[in-house]
Amino acid sequence: MTGDSDSDRRAAAGPARDEAVDAIHRELTAFARRARARTARLHPDLSLVTYSMLDHLKESGGCRATDLAAHFLLDKSTVSRQTAALERLGLVVREPDPDDQRGQLLRPSERGLRVLADAHEQRRASFAERLAGWDDDDLERLAEYLRRYNAAG
Repeated sequence: MTGDSDSDRRAAAGPARDEAVDAIHRELTAFARRARARTARLHPDLSLVTYSMLDHLKESGGCRATDLAAHFLLDKSTVSRQTAALERLGLVVREPDPDDQRGQLLRPSERGLRVLADAHEQRRASFAERLAGWDDDDLERLAEYLRRYNAAG
């Protein structure tokens, strides 16, 4: 046993670790910018936030606006504006909450589900194109790193 802890090894890495973290930050920022631009091309009336909310509503089977606010760490007024925009576009419907008749659940409409399906296919094709030259091992490593990164926080 050497007595080295993970934090000791990280501290010893110093500048190389800092450079790697900076590179990751730059690359994830570029990724987010591309995602925002791609979302605007998919549906000009949807922001990345509203698209993400619509996607979460589909994945969760529907939820209350307060649940959206908690999930995305947004205040209720922001979620209210975003969901109102989704409703105006006919992408979301409101239904009585079966657990609390005073509340309402938000769910994607049929049109909203079609928008999501179309966007999913376009995103998948874009990823497939960008990753076409990668071998299976590299793809698995990237997928595992992304799962690990997202699970951390």
